[in-house]
Amino acid sequence: MAAARLNGKTIVITGASSGIGRSTAFEFARVAGPASQIRLVLTARRLNVLQDVAADLVKQFGDTVKVLPVALDVSDPDAVRGFVPSLPEEFRDINVLVNNAGLAKGFARAPGIAEADMNTMFATNVTGLINLTQAVLPIYQARPDGGHGDIINIGSNAGRYPYVGGGIYCATKAAIRSFSESLRQELVATRIRVIEIDPGQVETNFAVVRHYGDQAKADAIYANVDPLEPEDIAEVIVFAASRRENVVLADALIYPSHQAGYGVMHRK
Repeated sequence: MAAARLNGKTIVITGASSGIGRSTAFEFARVAGPASQIRLVLTARRLNVLQDVAADLVKQFGDTVKVLPVALDVSDPDAVRGFVPSLPEEFRDINVLVNNAGLAKGFARAPGIAEADMNTMFATNVTGLINLTQAVLPIYQARPDGGHGDIINIGSNAGRYPYVGGGIYCATKAAIRSFSESLRQELVATRIRVIEIDPGQVETNFAVVRHYGDQAKADAIYANVDPLEPEDIAEVIVFAASRRENVVLADALIYPSHQAGYGVMHRK
């Protein structure tokens, strides 16, 4: 049944070059199955990496999936503005938007937070997500009966439980949460679903970026614990997108078993 509900849909995934975004692309293709035809628009800043992801998808799933890699920096408002008009016509009728692109930079505390880091986090995590949502939403609203389509925002447990050294990152994820809840209320008379998924600790390249490329420091975060894998979050994203149109998985908080909140962890 999930495959039938995904059949023929066009799905946009931001931050699709690695981690949760990449895994989500593969999970959509897997669940859609050989009897379906889906279109995946994969975006990130690194086009060459996206092209490798696209090639791997086609190699594994063949003609059941059409993949379009698109270089897009969601923190650039002009690039986001031109994104939908630049798509080939067959990829323009978007059905699912997965706002996955996001990052953190450092653990600085006020008043030592670098302005560049602050601006990068807000421009990517908040402004970029909102701008892309606004670029896609008119497509949804133009459909009959008030419109339909899915907006899936990837937040974080950090948006619910702020922590020392995470003031800016936590604020950006709290902003996503507020935006999602407001948007859901604004669209309540439609069949446009607003879904927020808040992961706890997931082992991805996220930690490396946060530590400015220091792999050893990133590895230390996952020492003596069993974090979630990107595939765990991808499964929830695709599950939410493949429910009956009247079913809204509005809010999901997902932890590994050793975690019960930020900083509330059991290490072996």
